[in-house]
Amino acid sequence: MPKTTLTQLKKPMQHLRGRLEDLQAAHQYRQRRILDGPQQPHQIIDGRRVLAFCSNDYLGLANDVRVKAAFQAGAKHFGVGAGAAHLINGHTRAHHHLEETLADWTGRQRALLFSTGYMANLGIAQALLGRDDLICQDRLNHASLIDAARLSGARLQRYAHADVEALQRRLQATQKQVLVSTDAVFSMDGDLAPLPQLAELTHQRAMLMVDDAHGFGVLGSSGAGSLEHFSLSQSEVPILMATLGKALGTAGAFVAGSDELIETLIQAARTYIYTTAMPAALAQATLESIRIIREDPEPRSRLQENIDYFLHIAKQQGLAIGGRQATPIQVLILGESMHALRIAEQLWEAGFMVPAIRPPTVPKGQARLRITLSALHEQEDIDRLVDALANFIQE
Repeated sequence: MPKTTLTQLKKPMQHLRGRLEDLQAAHQYRQRRILDGPQQPHQIIDGRRVLAFCSNDYLGLANDVRVKAAFQAGAKHFGVGAGAAHLINGHTRAHHHLEETLADWTGRQRALLFSTGYMANLGIAQALLGRDDLICQDRLNHASLIDAARLSGARLQRYAHADVEALQRRLQATQKQVLVSTDAVFSMDGDLAPLPQLAELTHQRAMLMVDDAHGFGVLGSSGAGSLEHFSLSQSEVPILMATLGKALGTAGAFVAGSDELIETLIQAARTYIYTTAMPAALAQATLESIRIIREDPEPRSRLQENIDYFLHIAKQQGLAIGGRQATPIQVLILGESMHALRIAEQLWEAGFMVPAIRPPTVPKGQARLRITLSALHEQEDIDRLVDALANFIQE
């Protein structure tokens, strides 16, 4: 057999350059910036001091001294890495306590930890569905839900955003086993799904799954999320997925629901079975985050005050904030990608970090600035941002 030359090895990869050039031409090329230091409103990114409105650390817990101390104590007791999957010997007492705490907080029978929200969503669809089944999804669902549906082998149908009647027509037209999945708070728009109406529609007709990545820790009387906000029980929403790396300030995700659901995932979800468990120190830190949120409503109150203040002064300045939702995610739709990129670059030069979100992440012609608010932002921070936005957009 002839020896393969370096030139021959390069040929299969040559098409990648063309794909990258196409992305650049379409103004869809993504680039990373380097953060020096912790998550907080004032950051050093790419060596520049900026005021950041882009983090999902909504309550400021990622750099909280109590959470960091819990992480350090967990690392001292359990070590740094889990060393194995949950089903081997990676499932520590800290993991188990966290699962029990999450189940109690969300009012579900049980909870199961996953490494990321992406992996949790993939695991749910793969474990619960097959080729003869149907998944119905909101058209603006997170990419992980869409990928989960495609990889599950089930048929995927998408209904118009938040259109319960459109979903009803799809359910009436099928006799298949159906999973309906939706974001609770839509990550690129900040609006809430009509969860009570979805729960009523799907009752005894389909399994309803809610991805509460951006509501968990923020919404609800105790911070337990969108389902608590709408007072929806386990029987009304059988499958809850939420993440730990946003409002809780740590990392990972969980699924909560009935004993039968969790046992099915343990036995069949490949993204749970075949991956190393999250570090036990992270579980310890997350338990501390939960304690803080449940015992101290002040961070959530400050966040809500900042949201209300932002919406108030943005309206005064004539900024067309899309949806005007009372969530930490606020969007300013600008249209074409070049326009959004130009405003984002002007903000960067003025000392702000606000990302431009472009297709294919959002629909064509709906490029936008995605502004995320934190409990740690001061009103003067918000004043500065809104003044800059108004100046640059009116130029």
